Amino acid sequence: MAAELDVRPTKKLGQNFVHDPNTVRRIVDLSGVGPGDHVLEVGPGLGSLTLGLLDSGAHVTAVEIDPVLGQRLPATVAERAPEAASRFTIRIQDALKLDAQDLADQPTHLVANLPYNVAVPVVLHLLAELPSLAHGLVMVQTEVADRMAAGPGSRIYGVPSVKLAWYGPARKVAPVPRAVFWPVPNVDSALVAFERSAKPVSDADRDEVFAVVDAAFAQRRKTLRAALSSWAGSGEKAEAILRAAGIDPRTRGEQLGVRDFARIASSKSLPPLV
Repeated sequence: MAAELDVRPTKKLGQNFVHDPNTVRRIVDLSGVGPGDHVLEVGPGLGSLTLGLLDSGAHVTAVEIDPVLGQRLPATVAERAPEAASRFTIRIQDALKLDAQDLADQPTHLVANLPYNVAVPVVLHLLAELPSLAHGLVMVQTEVADRMAAGPGSRIYGVPSVKLAWYGPARKVAPVPRAVFWPVPNVDSALVAFERSAKPVSDADRDEVFAVVDAAFAQRRKTLRAALSSWAGSGEKAEAILRAAGIDPRTRGEQLGVRDFARIASSKSLPPLV
C-alpha cells in the first residue's frame, strides 16, 4: 500500500506504522473498546489499528495529518471491512488543532499509536478539548510512557506526570517490541493507559495550576521558593503563597502531587499572611 501511494515514512511526522496483527489485537483488547464506544484514533497511518478497532464493533473517528494517507483510509476500510464502513469517519487535520466542534459525535476513548515527538502535547490537548474522553490507551516512546505514569519523588516525575494526573490516573501497561513497526524505530515503545476521574482534582483554575507546574519544573534543582519567584512576583511572595498552601518553601517540585500544585495555585489569590 505504501508503494502504491508512493509513501515514505518521515521522521518529521513521526511515522512508524504498526504492521503486526497480534500487536493490533493486543492493543484493541487492552483498550477495552467494543460496540457502542466511540474511539478517537490519532495518526492512523495505513490503517492497521483502525481496522482492529472497527473489528471490535466501535465507531472510529481517525485524525490524520498526512493528506495522502488520510484520503486512502476510507477505501482501505471499504475494501477490508465493508460492514464497518458506516462506523468510520476520517478527518484530515492536525490533532493539536482539533476541538469538540470539529466532531459530529463526541469520543469516549482515545486509542492511538502516537508520533513520538508530539505524544504528550496531543494527549493533553485532547483531554482539555474533549471532556467526553473518559479512557485512553496510547502507544508512545518508553521514556515518555515512564514520565507520563511517574509519581511524586521519582527521578523522571515532571510536567507530563503532573498535568496528566490533573485529569486522572495513568499507568504503564506493557512494552511493545521494535520489530512490530515499519520502519523499525531506534527507540523502544510502551502502552500507557489513563482514565478521566469522575470529579475534578480541585476547583483551582487549570491554566493557573499548569503555570505553577511549568515554573516548578523549569529549574527542578531549585527550591520552590526560588523556582516560583517569577510566577509569584518575588521570592518573598512565593514563600508566602507556599506557606499559605501548607508547603515548606524549601521543597522541590518533584516532591509534590497534583493536589499540592492546585493548593499553591489557589493560594495565590489569598490575602497575605500577617
